[in-house]
Formats: sequence, C-alpha cells, structure tokens
Amino acid sequence: MEKLSIYLILMLLFVGCKSIAVNSVPRPNESDFTIAFGSCNKSNAKNPLWDDILAAQPDVWIWGGDIVYADTDNREKLREMYMEQDSVEGYALLKTKVPVIGTWDDHDYGLNDGGVEFKGKKWSQQEFLDFMDVPAESPRRTGEGIYTAHDYILPKGNIKVIVLDTRYFRTALTPDRETSKRNKPNEYGEGTLLGPEQWEWLERTLKSSTADFNIIVSSIQFLSNEHGFECWGNFPHEVDKLKSLIVSSEAKGVVLLSGDRHISEFSRTMVDGLSYPLIDFTSSGLTHVYSSYSGEPNPYRVGEVVAKKSFGILNFDFNLKKVLFKMVGDQGELYGELEQTY
Repeated sequence: MEKLSIYLILMLLFVGCKSIAVNSVPRPNESDFTIAFGSCNKSNAKNPLWDDILAAQPDVWIWGGDIVYADTDNREKLREMYMEQDSVEGYALLKTKVPVIGTWDDHDYGLNDGGVEFKGKKWSQQEFLDFMDVPAESPRRTGEGIYTAHDYILPKGNIKVIVLDTRYFRTALTPDRETSKRNKPNEYGEGTLLGPEQWEWLERTLKSSTADFNIIVSSIQFLSNEHGFECWGNFPHEVDKLKSLIVSSEAKGVVLLSGDRHISEFSRTMVDGLSYPLIDFTSSGLTHVYSSYSGEPNPYRVGEVVAKKSFGILNFDFNLKKVLFKMVGDQGELYGELEQTY
C-alpha cells in the first residue's frame, strides 16, 4: 500500500508538471491551421522573436502594420528600411519556410497618423508590394490601396484572410482639444476609414465567402475605442457599418486582428444578429512596447493587457469549429490565452 501511495503521488506530480509545460508553449501540433501575426517592428532594433514564431510552426505569417519605422516622404529611405528588414537573419529564415502576407500602418505607410493626404502614397504602395514579393503583373500593382484577400483551402475546411487598408483612403481625424487624449470620434457620418471602393469590395468579399473562418486584418483596433489614439472608434458610423455587414453577410467565424498600440490585448463583444461573439485580437509589438503602460479604459477587454514584446497565434480546429488565441513572447512564454467556439 505504501509503494502504491508513493507511485500515485509521483504520477500526480508528473501529470501536474506536464500540464504546466504544455501550457507554457505554443502547442503547434494541436492545430489544423496556424496563423501567426504581429506588428510594430523596427528593422534596426534587435528582432528577438523570429525563432519563437518559427517554433510555433505557422502556416502563414501576417504583418499587422508598422513593419518598419520609416515615417518618410523619401522613397529611397523607405526602400532601404524594407531591405534592412529583409536582411534580418530570423526574418529571412522565416520567409524561406512560411508564406508572408499583411498590411501596413502609418509608420511604414510613410506619415505618422497619416491617411489620404499623404502625397507619397502611390510610390509607398509599390515599395510595400515589392517587400511583400507581389508579382509585377498583379492587379494590386495598378489598383489604389493594398487591400486584398487570401484563401486557404484545407482538407478539413477553408480559411479566408481579408487584409484591409486603413491608411490610403482614411480621411481626417478630429483632434481632442478638451482633454489629454490625442483624438476624439468624428461626428457620426463624417469621414471614412476605408473609402467607398474598399467598402464595396469588402461587402462583396464577405458576402461571397464560403470559408469556415473569416479573418479580417486591420492595422488599428476595431473594438477598443476610448484611449484617444487611432482606432475604428474615431469613425463610429463605420464601426456600425462593419458590424452590420458581418451580420448581413452571414460570413462564418469572423475574427479581427489588429496592431498599432504597442500593447497586446483581447477584446470581445456580442453583436445583435450574430450567433458568436466578435473578437478583436491586438498583438503589438515585436521589437518595442508601451513599457510605461499604467492602464486605459477598454469596455470590451478580456483578461489583462500585455506590455511585453510578443506576437499572436491563432490555432484552428475545424472539427470543433474552435479557435485558440495566444499571446506569445520570447522563448515561447505564454502571456495570454483565449478560446472561442464558432
């Protein structure tokens, strides 16, 4: 009996240790399809996470914006910074093993908090597409803006990744001159984030989608709207418009991915007419973060804000119609996790 008791104790300790180990790593092999994504990356800073991203065995890497920090109207400078990023050892290795897609934000677009007014946007688009290895004959080379969609057809199901452009067409923001916040929401109905043509394309894309999961990539946050920085909430009518479109399109498993903020967090809300909660997963940043973060309101937040260098992972389970969202840092440290069935 004494030997049996010792054996049971050892078994419990072993199982307990095993559980802790499993929960501290990305667990890539449990996924039918894995997306890794991130934002806010300086090409001339230490890039510590590419080995961890590769260890997660993603099926695709998605840039969420601010790939480099150019903030320039000099085309050659922007090109040089993209080339510098391409030469980062870990990223160069990732590109040989994993497809790379994504969007831009203001710093790689060329103008801090910039939008439609940026005079270099046409050549900046071409430099971005060069960095993304988009073929010269692609229709994306002659259209305006960098929005696009990617389909992943798998034995168990399909995933559509819809990449938005929140820069090229975005009209003016409203400065907040009454508080310490940078911006306040525009008057309802005033201005646009995506512009008419991109909205029409997005409506067609969502309504025609037969994918099991539809992942919308937005460089700026969709749900968190009270911090005063850039977000969809500065255009409240467009927030309502996208929610209505998601419902009317009957698209399955819609998820939003965002960056920009130098913090990572999960936001979630119920939308009338939608059978599942809408999640906005913010992952930021890859090389630098809001280290002095001391709190800000977000009525949709789930869990804690992470102000550490990290990237996001989405593990898909087609049989269970489930997504496991993870915030992962250096050496595979797990900072946050959220699970949702669709």
